[in-house]
Amino acid sequence: MITPAFELSQDPDFLTIIIKVPYARVSEFDVSFEGKEFRFYAKPYFLRLILPGRIVEDGREKATYDDTGIFTIRLPKEVPGEKFEGLDLLTALLAPKKSRSAKPLIEEMASDAGNDEDVEEEEDFDWEIEQTPYEEIKESPLCSPCTYGFGNQKSGVFARLQDELNDVIDVKDPDTTPAAERRERRLAAEAAKFDPDHYLADFFEDEAVRHILKYKPWWVKAYTAKMASQECDDSNQTALVSFTEDEKEQLRKFTNRTFLLDKRTCQQVCLSLADILLAYCYEVYVTEGEKNVESPWNIRKLSSTLCWLETFTAISEVLISFGRRVLCYPLYRHFSLVTRALNDTIMILQLGKSAVLKCLLDIHKIFRENDPAYILNDLYITDYCVWIQKVKYGTQLFLK
Repeated sequence: MITPAFELSQDPDFLTIIIKVPYARVSEFDVSFEGKEFRFYAKPYFLRLILPGRIVEDGREKATYDDTGIFTIRLPKEVPGEKFEGLDLLTALLAPKKSRSAKPLIEEMASDAGNDEDVEEEEDFDWEIEQTPYEEIKESPLCSPCTYGFGNQKSGVFARLQDELNDVIDVKDPDTTPAAERRERRLAAEAAKFDPDHYLADFFEDEAVRHILKYKPWWVKAYTAKMASQECDDSNQTALVSFTEDEKEQLRKFTNRTFLLDKRTCQQVCLSLADILLAYCYEVYVTEGEKNVESPWNIRKLSSTLCWLETFTAISEVLISFGRRVLCYPLYRHFSLVTRALNDTIMILQLGKSAVLKCLLDIHKIFRENDPAYILNDLYITDYCVWIQKVKYGTQLFLK
């Protein structure tokens, strides 16, 4: 468990606790407090504080979160106007690990009737684990050759979250492995994984693949309507692609930000987006639009961007990478699925920003509901959802 960076402030009636939890799974978090004790858990972060004054739960407490990874929690003071001393002494506020020898005494005092139904089940999470003060790890993408994430703007993430990310990506030690070496390792892994027997079996016994190819995702109908009308203006694209209430709610939760990307970085971002969309199209076909537990694996495994933190420089590299991975890793390894995913990705791109954004929101939801794939949202997908709404759009960006 990681002790997050945190700070405390106060006004006469409230104590405010700000907790920084980048790359946490915020869909499942736990906050509790009583008296002087405060507890917070959002995998992989854990925090337990002993406060210098008492707080109370009376309905005025409030917690907010933004997608930069910051929880802000306001807690009412039990005695309004009381001044809590030592809020800047962060190490002293960390609750020490309690002695296990005290536990039998607590159980002895609680067991007075001998009725098993009255004995509470032990909590799954150990709230008494030892905490260590948070140490800032400087991220300096400009000075490090080992960058990744949206626009290669992140570094040092894996140094703190290595245990969480081992099940998400295939590259080992990404913070010390330059992009060129990551590519060499990826190509070697693909060559070792390719199974001629599996490929030939899918090639000659392709009934399941032919059935899958009959499926028509939503964008096929939208693209057909677009071609029939021969209208390419933005208003028509908006009419062809609509968002559900859940998607609109997700859009409202994103933080509006500006991305300062040079021409080279913008091209790389576009190529990685095409790589992610290709993997997503494959996933939609093989599940016939019905997501399952394998969906996060399919998308991240087939996308070199997500699985190997790949940085592309040409669209040909994207297509070769995707084709190789389809023929090496998933259940159905047929080249027809490669060409179908390519044709459908072109449809989505030609439908415009709204279509691309709708696909990204679906990917975001798939990753958000999976542990530990949700971390890929913070590294890539959330930024893509915001960026695609603001970029000067044109399909020619992906072909340069």
